[in-house]
Amino acid sequence: MMVNSFSQFESPVFLTIPLILLALILPWAFYPSRLHDDSSNRTLTLQNWFIGRFAKQLLASSTPKVHLWATLLVSLMLYIISLNLLGMLPYTFTPTTQLSMNMGLAVPLWLATVLVGFRNQPTLSLAHLLPEGTPTLLVPLLIIIETISLLIRPFALGVRLTANLTAGHLLIQLIATASLAFMWIMPAIATLTSILLLLLTLLEIAVAMIQAYVFVLLLSLYLQENS
Repeated sequence: MMVNSFSQFESPVFLTIPLILLALILPWAFYPSRLHDDSSNRTLTLQNWFIGRFAKQLLASSTPKVHLWATLLVSLMLYIISLNLLGMLPYTFTPTTQLSMNMGLAVPLWLATVLVGFRNQPTLSLAHLLPEGTPTLLVPLLIIIETISLLIRPFALGVRLTANLTAGHLLIQLIATASLAFMWIMPAIATLTSILLLLLTLLEIAVAMIQAYVFVLLLSLYLQENS
């Protein structure tokens, strides 16, 4: 029984073992692997088509150096989508509603894009901190502002993903609770709230996929900026 609306976001523990580890490993078990050359496997064909379409859309306007990161970006996107969608199932836990989890993904990947920029083009990377033609009096202020905007990027990645998924799960729980409460008192209202719950669930599924795409898309833009 839930103590409050936010208890659903607590990491479950079984015999002192945090089950978040199982939730992080489980998604990879749902993706088929090619053990032999079987082009008639529909699931594998659909998976390859989806990965190809996503990679083409993501890297359409990217430089060739960004294409070297395609495998990592596509794998990350599929992984986050899997975590988000599995969290929509009843009695499951969504690791991506944890800010620490999302920051653990965002900070190292963002830092990698910054290090790539300083390694490949250090002068241009430093030049991003000071726009060309800046008045002398504004130079210190703009350097501080640009540095803050650079450092805040991983927080924006992690907080955006956490906030969107958390808000969706809370709305679903609140509407489901209201629908159950009205079931015997006002059946007509309960029916309307049930329809609203169904529509909200479909919307949350779309949000789960879109947020994974946005997370990876922003990473690719950061990478393109530094390469």
